[in-house]
Amino acid sequence: MTSTAAPTGYTTVAPWVVTDDTAQLLDFVTAAFGGAELGRVPLEDGSIGHAEIQIGDTVVLAFDRREGWPQLPALLRVWVADADATIARAVAAGARVTTESSTSAFGQRGGRVRDPFGNIWWIVTQVEDVNPEVTMRRLTEPSYAESMRDAQETLDRELSGQHRDASRPRA
Repeated sequence: MTSTAAPTGYTTVAPWVVTDDTAQLLDFVTAAFGGAELGRVPLEDGSIGHAEIQIGDTVVLAFDRREGWPQLPALLRVWVADADATIARAVAAGARVTTESSTSAFGQRGGRVRDPFGNIWWIVTQVEDVNPEVTMRRLTEPSYAESMRDAQETLDRELSGQHRDASRPRA
């Protein structure tokens, strides 16, 4: 498929993020990722009924969660020029590292953070173009296999609520 039905300025898939405080989410995205707020629509009760913020070539849509709705954390991948620097900015803006940065068999360097609203951001930089054959070979190498295992296990611990708070001593 070579064309898109999305309007100019939007991508084919548009992520929605539902939080308890969309105004603070917009501030976080601006600080961590250099997001540019496109607009917000406040409701009569002061909550945000619709907001849009641009990160790179993607518009992220957001609004405040209503009473009685379940928590809906998003899992988002964001491509950046420098994953390590972006992770540091995200942490400075209130995020917590869930997966330490590493370089994968796919030629990507990155890690994950959980923002103050429960969303998980996989922050990635493409550091090398790797063809599929090399990727598959690399996945059998101990360092790359360990990186993949760590990415899977840390996500599992985070989503299952078994993450270890770095401020608490290990048992």
